[in-house]
Amino acid sequence: MKRISPILLLVLALAGAAAGFLLDHALTMAGRATFTPALVLPIFLVLLGISVFVFAWPIRRSVRSTPRRRVDPFRAVRVAMLARASSLLGAVILGIGVGLGAYLLLRPIEPPIGSMTAVVATAVGALVLTVAAMIAESFCMLPGGGGPHDPDGPTGPHLEDDDDDHPRAAANTGH
Repeated sequence: MKRISPILLLVLALAGAAAGFLLDHALTMAGRATFTPALVLPIFLVLLGISVFVFAWPIRRSVRSTPRRRVDPFRAVRVAMLARASSLLGAVILGIGVGLGAYLLLRPIEPPIGSMTAVVATAVGALVLTVAAMIAESFCMLPGGGGPHDPDGPTGPHLEDDDDDHPRAAANTGH
């Protein structure tokens, strides 16, 4: 499994920023109030980032210890997938927060302090979630990967008894 690409996270953040900006613009054009995230959202995002980090910490300890302790591979994969999903979610919400904030700042009137506080707190909470999730995902990776037996390596998956390199066709049994 490869680590999540920072380019993908950047693209998602930019898409979220466009969505947040357009959402506030559409609400304003319809004569409604701009969208303000709840103040509980940044708290939830930070707690989610902390929990992902805490779930990944035992995996890091067992992978880095000498001698290595056995790691349940299913748990490691589940935590890695949780970290990956959390980083994607964090990037999108970070973008939405930046888009909402940009729209509020570009209006001719000064934005209310409460709205700006909620938007900035949401963006900061999403950034904390994204960074914590990326660190947690790196905790779930084996150190020094990329060898010939690494499924994500440049030559693809190999088995130790792989007979595909022989000139004899696999279907030819010789009988």
